[in-house]
Amino acid sequence: MMEHDADIAACAALLQRADPERFRATMAAPPVARRVLFPIHAFNVEIARAPWVSEEPMIAEMRLQWWREGIERIAAGERPRRHEVLTPLADVLAPHTAASLDGLIAARRWDIHHEPFEDAAQFGRYIDDTTGTLLVAAAQSLGPADEAVVRDFAHGVGVANWLRAVPALEARGRIPLPDRSGSAIAELAAAALERLARARRSRARVSRRAAPALLAGWQAGAILRQARDEPGRVAAGRLGSSEARARLRLMLRAVGGRW
Repeated sequence: MMEHDADIAACAALLQRADPERFRATMAAPPVARRVLFPIHAFNVEIARAPWVSEEPMIAEMRLQWWREGIERIAAGERPRRHEVLTPLADVLAPHTAASLDGLIAARRWDIHHEPFEDAAQFGRYIDDTTGTLLVAAAQSLGPADEAVVRDFAHGVGVANWLRAVPALEARGRIPLPDRSGSAIAELAAAALERLARARRSRARVSRRAAPALLAGWQAGAILRQARDEPGRVAAGRLGSSEARARLRLMLRAVGGRW
């Protein structure tokens, strides 16, 4: 038990360093949910940063493959090798949920290379295979949650997060958007807002137990509205709210349970 607690604490510390906003969202969840969410989100941190650890694509591929093998063991009902993230992850994932995460790892291979997305459809699949798969795994590991509803919500969250990351991705030589024009960005944000709204109209199909997983999208709506109304904010890196306003928004969503 003590070792498990230490692993959860290590996952929480990793998330706090690498993804402080998702850390706050997880801390806003009930304690029982945190023990599930911290390993899942720490896993996502490791997968998201694996492609960036080296300029040598083969090394990045090897790191992703290491995680892929660990997930395959969990999906097969086996214990993975001892690791501060994989070990607690094996305690919270059902085998079929672990199997679904293989698609998330495969999607992250795009981050290794410098090719642009072929079109908007490929970009949409990338968002759904990464943020969508992650939030479905997180929500369904907590309780019953309709996958289509979670994926609609996650698409909005993923697009919002991606738009915020555009300046950093471009600085690292990537081409993060299939069309960087203001009209295309506004259209992308508007479509993501619609999926967010569609998910929220179907809140009843996500159980109260699963709902804390969706606190991860606490800023998505505000960010997407900014991008829709003022697309120039994307290139300028000016998406998001003030710290005080963002914290208030999270608190209200956590207390009200209305992700």
